[in-house]
Amino acid sequence: MAAQQELRPPDTEVFVSTARSIKDLSSKSTSDEGKQTMEFAPKVTKIGWIGTGVMGSSMCGHLLAAGYHATVFNRSPDKLAGLIAKGAVEAKSPKAVAEASDVIFTIVGYPADVREVTLGREGTLAGANPGSVLVDMTTSEPALAREIFDAAKTKGVHSVDAPVSGGDIGAREARLSIMIGGEESTVTALQPLFQVMGKTIVHQGPAGAGQHTKMVNQILIATNMIGVCEALLYGYKAGLDLNQVLQSVGSGAAGSWSLNNLGPRMIAGNFEPGFFVEHFLKDMGIALSEAKRMKLSLPGLALAEQLYLAVQAQGLGRKGTHALLLALAKLSNVDWKAS
Repeated sequence: MAAQQELRPPDTEVFVSTARSIKDLSSKSTSDEGKQTMEFAPKVTKIGWIGTGVMGSSMCGHLLAAGYHATVFNRSPDKLAGLIAKGAVEAKSPKAVAEASDVIFTIVGYPADVREVTLGREGTLAGANPGSVLVDMTTSEPALAREIFDAAKTKGVHSVDAPVSGGDIGAREARLSIMIGGEESTVTALQPLFQVMGKTIVHQGPAGAGQHTKMVNQILIATNMIGVCEALLYGYKAGLDLNQVLQSVGSGAAGSWSLNNLGPRMIAGNFEPGFFVEHFLKDMGIALSEAKRMKLSLPGLALAEQLYLAVQAQGLGRKGTHALLLALAKLSNVDWKAS
């Protein structure tokens, strides 16, 4: 097991509540009850990866670099070229990916996509071998995560929901925050894989808990982004040097990930996606639906959704979430130009 521990970055923060040591979860041995348990290791474990967009390509690339065998699928095959050049093998369907893999990761766009690639006729569950693990890293619906968990269990397959936060930067630098829902023993066994992709890895509870935690994350980002964009717009209109402004406010009480990472992009006029506006709208819709189910009033989130609908209506749905600045500038008839 020493080789697995070497994969963990020195600053990785990992918490799995009352979890047993990974050393106790070996596929080459059995537990006291006689049930087979799991161990995942480079050069032995075969992973599957479905979804190679802004984040997925980097995440799978880290696993390849760490020595894991990978079978990959994407609806746009041309997006697989970089991973295939690194040694990945292309499959023709999610089902085929699962048939060739011990652990199958998905990170796609919408809940409907998750349902199709997991529960569809050619989905991963149709091809998954007993004892294999489905890991959905898409931001999706908590209820769907529980449905997949229950369906997988009937086939002797494990399932966890593990959405991430950190955007394209976090994916490239393997510094993602990974929020996990599922059975404790499965989550523990997956640690060597998660540690290759992320910095903060937290088991939040049973199936669906990872998705609920991601909704908390998205609610925080939604209203914070309004403040970041309005503040920069104010500074711009006041004639300030925005780069100097960031030096003053970025390290103080007003600092945030969005300000410090996306603020410079806004100032430079770079609105290419680290995370798509249209996907953020999907996330806010899920959060508002869950809030309604729980009889919660979240007016700040509702406002953010309305503003982002305006961003999308202005043709910016495939830009990054920080393109909210352009929509707000348009409301005030401000011509935003890169500084």
